[in-house]
Amino acid sequence: MDHEAATAKRPPSGARAEQKRAAIIAAARETFLKEGFSAGMDLIAARAGVSKVTIYNHFGSKEALFTAVIADALDAPLGGTLVAAIDQLAGADDLRKALIEATQAWVASVRDNPDVLAMRNLVARELHRFPDLGKAWQHQPPGHHHPAVAGALEQLVAKGRLAIPDLEVAIIQLYSLLLYPHLVFSTYGTELDAGLTDRLITHGVEMFLDHYAPADTEVAPVRK
Repeated sequence: MDHEAATAKRPPSGARAEQKRAAIIAAARETFLKEGFSAGMDLIAARAGVSKVTIYNHFGSKEALFTAVIADALDAPLGGTLVAAIDQLAGADDLRKALIEATQAWVASVRDNPDVLAMRNLVARELHRFPDLGKAWQHQPPGHHHPAVAGALEQLVAKGRLAIPDLEVAIIQLYSLLLYPHLVFSTYGTELDAGLTDRLITHGVEMFLDHYAPADTEVAPVRK
């Protein structure tokens, strides 16, 4: 392990730090997609306009940076209006309807984002050479990989609209129900049709909300 990685402490915080982190992830995604995991950190730093020490201060290791890039490829479509829609879930009058609409936009954005499949293919190529990639992912705290979704769920719990005892499990379940089927099928060159996509989203949202509904709350089903 490089000296910088070994001595890295708590990641920097604040608006400026977030800007640097975003620049590093964008540069790393471009570099990894072009060069593979063997790409040098010096090249990533140059493209991001930061020092290599700054990268290690933010991510700790090359493996952790790689996993952050993977997560960002999934969460990139959560930008702009979609993040606003997710942030507003806690105050929605009809939670199921609001989550279904947000998910429909999310799935459509992911399916239209070529970097998502490209990153999956890159992971498949590199994993046998770098088994620690999986460990780097597992050792991150709950919600670290998907902060927009984690934040929305935390707000729903805080307002008493959901009861989630294990945030990490809930995030994985939500992705499994709503997003992963499209990623799996796309790996084999197949795209789920609009009708099946709609049913997967609708029933997936209902299963998730029913499972995590507070014991004294019954959420009315979506009417079409």
